[in-house]
Amino acid sequence: MNSKQYISLAFTSFRRNLLRTLLTGLGIVISIASVIIVISSAQGVKGFLIGSFEQFGSNLIQTETRVPNTGSINSGQSQEAMALGTVVTTLTVDDMEAVRRLPNIKTTYAAQIGQAVATSEYDKKTVMIYGVSGTFLDIDTGKIDRGRFFTEEEDASLARVAVLGSNVAQDLYGDQNPVGQTIKIKNRNFTIIGTFSPRGAILFFNYDDIVFMPVQTLQKQVLGINHVSAITSSYIDKSKVKTTAADIEELLRDRHNIDRANPDKDDFIVQTMDDVASTLDTIIGGFTILLVALAAISLVVGGVGIMNIMFVSVLERTFEIGLRKAVGATRKQILRQFLSEAVMVTFFGGIIGIIIGVSVSYLISFIADILGFAWKFVIPAYSLFLAV
Repeated sequence: MNSKQYISLAFTSFRRNLLRTLLTGLGIVISIASVIIVISSAQGVKGFLIGSFEQFGSNLIQTETRVPNTGSINSGQSQEAMALGTVVTTLTVDDMEAVRRLPNIKTTYAAQIGQAVATSEYDKKTVMIYGVSGTFLDIDTGKIDRGRFFTEEEDASLARVAVLGSNVAQDLYGDQNPVGQTIKIKNRNFTIIGTFSPRGAILFFNYDDIVFMPVQTLQKQVLGINHVSAITSSYIDKSKVKTTAADIEELLRDRHNIDRANPDKDDFIVQTMDDVASTLDTIIGGFTILLVALAAISLVVGGVGIMNIMFVSVLERTFEIGLRKAVGATRKQILRQFLSEAVMVTFFGGIIGIIIGVSVSYLISFIADILGFAWKFVIPAYSLFLAV
């Protein structure tokens, strides 16, 4: 018997036992589709997160406060910091100015977050307040819709000015132009000098729901503090980014009187976009391996299912086997016939699984795109290799 005859016999067997064939192949279909969907989704999440970070700017170095000896980032307050009643207050606007003077630093801005009730003459709303330096838009990719952003001079003079996110402007002023009007925060009047164009959420941080004001105004007149939670820097030459990050660390250790030989005492952490991408790779890679391993278990189960079904098939078809032997079929030919059936079930199950996996992955990226997420449709070649 040649290969064509084995294939013909296999299809004949499939037609006679259609339901059993479909159920046998279903495990393979689901397993292979799962592997592809998991890997594609992981790549989509990774691309979305990195793309979201890059919306803040691609050539960035981020410096944030942290609790010494723990490594816990203390932007605002970390869980450990809150549990210990600890708030790191050593990072300041003066630190930002010192960082700005380093070689390869293009510009910087300091940032601090607060929350308060904002009241207009029409309505009031609890809002997040984002205090930043006047250089914020030299780094960030946000766009002003109406009016202007505040300046470094207004920041230094503690000017009571504010720029509204698009949702805040809509909620407090409706269709009116809020520029030039007054908003009250903590019993102080702030003049609205601009509004941002709609931007949406970036890493669950919705710019449209924020009131922006000069960081030193927020510190002194709203929160009553002298520290900031973060300093964002943009650099000039990417090839020197690691050296620049190290320069920032050395500068802040000197300014904060931290022993250079004991970096665990650092009350700050410096991260480049490469560091962020590496962290995301590690986290997402770990989850991907776990999920692929779980999907692979179902693949093994599917293979065992095929083995069991084929074993039952042999027992059910003893009459057919005896008849074939009676007309001259050898043991080897009968074995090849059953192996051909198993291989074909696996092959077509794999093809269908790949088609379903790719289709569902595309559907996920399509829906994510509709919902406003920058989700790329990616099917790595190795995912197809692993699936097969």
